[in-house]
Amino acid sequence: MDFANFLIQTLNSVQYGLLLFMLAAGLTLIFGIMGVVNLAHGSFYMLGAYLAFSLSSRLGSFTAAILVGTLLSVIFGLVLERLLFRHFYHRDHLDQVLLTFGLIYIFEEARSLLWGDDVHGVAIPPLLSGSITLTENQSYPVYRLFMMGVCVLLAVGLYLLINKTRLGMKIRAGAFNREMTESLGINIKLIHAVVFAIGVALASVAGMIAAPVSSVYPGMGSSVLIMCFVVVVIGGIGSVRGALIAALLVGFVDTFGKVLLPQVAGMLVYMLMAAVLLFKPEGLFKQ
Repeated sequence: MDFANFLIQTLNSVQYGLLLFMLAAGLTLIFGIMGVVNLAHGSFYMLGAYLAFSLSSRLGSFTAAILVGTLLSVIFGLVLERLLFRHFYHRDHLDQVLLTFGLIYIFEEARSLLWGDDVHGVAIPPLLSGSITLTENQSYPVYRLFMMGVCVLLAVGLYLLINKTRLGMKIRAGAFNREMTESLGINIKLIHAVVFAIGVALASVAGMIAAPVSSVYPGMGSSVLIMCFVVVVIGGIGSVRGALIAALLVGFVDTFGKVLLPQVAGMLVYMLMAAVLLFKPEGLFKQ
C-alpha cells in the first residue's frame, strides 16, 4: 500500500469512526444516564436519512434540510420520551428491550407507509461535490471532509455541554446519583427528556449527513445498530469519551481490515471487542 492509498484509508477510517461516534454517543448517554436499553436507536438514524431525502427535495437546500430535520428530531425525541420511555425507567431491562424491539417494527412500517420501500438517493450539494487532489490519479471527496467536520463540531459541542455548562453538571449529577439529585430540587424528568432528545438528534443528524454517501433504504437503521452497541461496549457504557475512542478504533479496524485482510474483515471488530473485554470487562473507560 503506497502513501496515497494509506492516506485515503486513514481518512475513511476517521470519517467512519466519527459517524459511529455520533450514533454511539446518543446510545451511551441514554443507557448510561437513563438506564434504558434502546434497541430502536438505529431507527433514529434511519429517520434522519429519510428526513434528509424528503426535506432536501421539498426545501431545495440540503443545509435547510439538516436544520429543519434536526429540529423535528428533537421534537420527536421529546414526544417519544414523554409518551413511552418515561414509563419504563424503573422497569426491568427485559421490558425495555421488548418495548424498543417493538418500536423497530413500528418505525419500519411507518417508514414504508410514508416513503415506500424503494431505495432513494440524496444529492450532494454542488458546493461540496468536488474532490481534493492527492496524487495525479487519486483524489478525496470534499463531502467526506464535510462529514468529518460536522462530526467534530458536534463532538466538541457535546463535550462542552456536558463538562462546561450547568445543564451538563445536572446531567452528570443525575447519572451519578438520581435520588440525591432529585433531593436537591433538580427536575430529573426534564433532564432525562433533554438527554433523550439529544440522543435522538445526534443519531438523526448522523443519518442526514450520511444519506448522500450511503443512500436511503429500508432497514438501514438495523445495519448500524449492532456496530453502535460494539462501540458502546468497547468504550464503556455511559462514557462519551470512551465512545469516541472506541468509535475511532472500530473505524480503523473495520476499514483497514477490509483492505488488508478481506477474508476475515467481518470478524476483526468483534475480535477487538473480545480482546478489550478480556482485559477491561467494563470497557476502556468507566462512566
